Amino acid sequence: MKPLRTRKTKKTPEPEISQPSASDIEQKNMPLCSSVAENLITFQGIYSNCADFDYRELIIGQDQIPVLLLFIDGITDEQTINQNVLKSLMNIQCSKLDVSGSNSIEMIKNVFMEIGSIKEISTIGEVSEAILTGNVGLLLEGTTKALKIGTKGSEGRIVTEPVTEGVVRGPREGFTESLRTNTALLRRKIKTPSLKMEKFVLGSCTMTEVNIAYLEGTVNPKVVAEVKKRISRINVDSVLESSYIEELIEDNSFSLFPQIEHSERPDKIASGILQGQVAIFTDGTPFVLLVPTMVFQFLQSSEDYYDRFIYASSIRLVRFIFLNFALLLPGLYIAITTFHQELIPTPLLVSITAAREGVPFPTFVEVLIMEVTFEALREAGIRLPKSIGQAVSIVGGLVIGDAAVQASIVSSVTVIVVALTGISSFCLPSYSFGLGIRVLRFSMIFLGSTLGLFGILLGLLVMQAHLVSLRSFGVPYFAPIAPFNLKDAKDLVMRFPWWAMGERPRLFAKTNRRRQKFFMKPAPPDEKKP
Repeated sequence: MKPLRTRKTKKTPEPEISQPSASDIEQKNMPLCSSVAENLITFQGIYSNCADFDYRELIIGQDQIPVLLLFIDGITDEQTINQNVLKSLMNIQCSKLDVSGSNSIEMIKNVFMEIGSIKEISTIGEVSEAILTGNVGLLLEGTTKALKIGTKGSEGRIVTEPVTEGVVRGPREGFTESLRTNTALLRRKIKTPSLKMEKFVLGSCTMTEVNIAYLEGTVNPKVVAEVKKRISRINVDSVLESSYIEELIEDNSFSLFPQIEHSERPDKIASGILQGQVAIFTDGTPFVLLVPTMVFQFLQSSEDYYDRFIYASSIRLVRFIFLNFALLLPGLYIAITTFHQELIPTPLLVSITAAREGVPFPTFVEVLIMEVTFEALREAGIRLPKSIGQAVSIVGGLVIGDAAVQASIVSSVTVIVVALTGISSFCLPSYSFGLGIRVLRFSMIFLGSTLGLFGILLGLLVMQAHLVSLRSFGVPYFAPIAPFNLKDAKDLVMRFPWWAMGERPRLFAKTNRRRQKFFMKPAPPDEKKP
């Protein structure tokens, strides 16, 4: 027999204040209560087990109206709270104005509060977001509105010289981890109201603020719309660095070549915006993204525009030559010494053969051993503390290379080729672009060891076809070579003088393309003597 089921009598639950769910707070759809006590219980439930959550209860006005201040300890400026917020509220005690009723919040905001950044908010979610970003939430008895008072504390380090993009001549300031500091550095460079900055908030947990900056009237509106569209589609729980956004909005995620440029130099970002690009600022990182991007921009340095055009063009030409060395030199060495010895002059061939005498490995294995060792030393030098990182990389390279030659594991010519390749890779201004070249170098080594020069030529053709097919936010990645544009080629391998570059790149700026009113070639000196 089945046991009898007893019917449970329903007990009338005691009335209690409902606790909001996490999804309600994220959607910002829960209105505030008119009771300060109920709001306090709600926020205490939301921030339970949060040791840094703090609040302050006050009584103001002649009618003894309760006021509640909510904030997160550590990210708010305590001095601003004490000297401005609390002082302003205490002034209400001495005033004869009535702060009760429906206009109480407006009265405090417009008459008493001695702080510049104040905004009215009306939901639990908005108050929660306000205090999580370093502001103070002010709640008043008898009203369902609150005030978001700007009291953000000092954020991050001071403005210092960029670490990854050093120059001999040029500005020494770099971006920091503070978003507002970074946008202020950009405003100091571009002093015009046409510089627009739009705000996005990404990450359901991190609530990271992201700003896009562009020059209205110069930038292509379609590019701005595409940037907004791609950023708006991002729906993740965290955004801790700009690389999160980069991978989520780039055109081809499986390409070895970066399609979005990043920099920590305000002058470089300002230059890109002035020629029609869009900058993406992310709170918490000094690296700012720049879109759209062409491949030749990764081979250009900020210093190219601060030196005279003759010097800059010569250095840029050397940079392109060493780019080929960093990509092809080990593969060419393997291909020629293994398959095409007839291309080597006889005295040089005799020297290479004598150097390889006693080495038990083929040339491919030699190069592979030294390349992997060099990459390991480079990585160790980056990860170790600066005081010992450089010593380990330099001394380790010298000791291991000399020991490998003495033990007849590799030849001295192989060590020279790998060392020259490593030095060539350091000539590339962009670290992310250099990573792609380092990976492709191993592909060229494999092709050169199996198919000789034909394999290297085949690899170059495939790489070229891939570069031509790439696009960055609708802009051809290999422009201005494909499609070819002679005017835009003035700032390619060779940099023309400033007076000859009167127009912005055609693919970036659809309107307001001219940056100079007329051809500003310097006039010849007057030969007439005074």
